[in-house]
Amino acid sequence: MEIIKKIASVPLFEDLSKKQLADIAAIAVGQKYKRGQLVFSEGDEGSGFYVLISGGVKIFKLSPEGKEQILHIMGPGEPFGEAAVFAGEHFPASARTLSESKVLFFPRRSFVDLITNNPALSLNMLAFLSRRLRVLANLVESLSLKEVPGRLAAYLLYYSKHKNDPAILELGISKTQLAALLGTIPETLSRILSRMGKEKLIKAGLRHIQILDRQGLLELSEGSRRLT
Repeated sequence: MEIIKKIASVPLFEDLSKKQLADIAAIAVGQKYKRGQLVFSEGDEGSGFYVLISGGVKIFKLSPEGKEQILHIMGPGEPFGEAAVFAGEHFPASARTLSESKVLFFPRRSFVDLITNNPALSLNMLAFLSRRLRVLANLVESLSLKEVPGRLAAYLLYYSKHKNDPAILELGISKTQLAALLGTIPETLSRILSRMGKEKLIKAGLRHIQILDRQGLLELSEGSRRLT
């Protein structure tokens, strides 16, 4: 019953019947990882996908020179590694834990057999993959077209929309990791946070950021405003 409760709390599986949740729970495999442990590497076979139950996971790629680009920070309830599974391909990026983490692993063959006979689950997965694609498209746009202040403003606005209190954004990651996610360095990020604070756009704490001026952040993200 405990694993069914955990699965029922995952947005990917919302609105499913008790029978459907039980079927999903029957193929789930619980796994634990230490902080900094690799879950899978780019190029590994996509033998299944994961749902994060507790902790944090970063999805990243390494350049030939060894530079890390974080693509996504996963929080509890979020699936990862699902795209490769449904395409029947290898993982296009790597995943590493940011803290001690618990995940549920869903073997590809068993899950595909399950959704073949379950249209509701198929639609849920399709909707989630569409949302994930929009996030990645926004990341590509930000990294290629926006300056770092605009990238940070867009990041804060996007992730604050999915919080119970949209004015308070718990980072869940270090500022070094946030800098890597935004394609910059920690020193530059610190200067931008300080300038945003002076202009009363945000108030930055050690592990959280309070949004003071949402309209100002929107203007910054769209390029119609610059930091002084």
